[in-house]
Amino acid sequence: MKKLIAFLLGVTLIFSLSACGKNGASSSEQPRPSSPSASSEEPQTSSPSAPAESEEPASNEQPAAEGTKTLIVYFSMPETTDPNNMTKEEENSVVVIDGKVLGNTQYVAQLIQENTGADIFRIEPKTPYPTDHSTLVDLAKKEQEENARPELAAKVENLDQYDVIFLGYPNWWGDMPMILYTFLESHDLSDKTVIPFNTHGGSGFSNTISTIEKLQPNATVNKDGFTVSRNNVQDCAEDVAQWVKEHGLAK
Repeated sequence: MKKLIAFLLGVTLIFSLSACGKNGASSSEQPRPSSPSASSEEPQTSSPSAPAESEEPASNEQPAAEGTKTLIVYFSMPETTDPNNMTKEEENSVVVIDGKVLGNTQYVAQLIQENTGADIFRIEPKTPYPTDHSTLVDLAKKEQEENARPELAAKVENLDQYDVIFLGYPNWWGDMPMILYTFLESHDLSDKTVIPFNTHGGSGFSNTISTIEKLQPNATVNKDGFTVSRNNVQDCAEDVAQWVKEHGLAK
């Protein structure tokens, strides 16, 4: 009888241990909810991601919508019109092509026009800016500090006919020239695609693309803009052509 009781107790103990082992293993193997990674909270960049399970390589070239009407709007401030005996500051602000002096941003705007066949409009102040470098630099800083809005010499007419606006400007003191603020606050670019381009002395776009988005909240501001150093402007023709092509706006 004692042997039978011992045997039954042993069997009961074995089953009990076996059941605890399975429950323990099951509990430790439960997947934990994954916390979102830091990158999932980062704002989206303008770089296109590859489509999932695509058998074709992704192309950067985007077809232009049929009937798209394009306008190039730019502000440029060459500090001289004389290609001879230029100072260093004057050289930094211009490109000389076939003996003709063009402002850096003006040259990029003309390259875009050559590749798109778009209409073009130059932003100009009603009171012309000085061409003397020191005076111009001081004035630009003063305008920025005072949050000035220089008056435009003219506005774009028939703006409604355009679907895409290339918007160009130099980087002054880490920002757009204040006359760009005047332009953006006096023209409604709602439902249009705005594609920025700029020239600079080392600062690139700074935060100007975000500023354009704030000033034109109902426009689609393309973050894949074109920016080029004043030191490389004269050699950027092929880069501009490729950039325009990637946007699907080459003629």
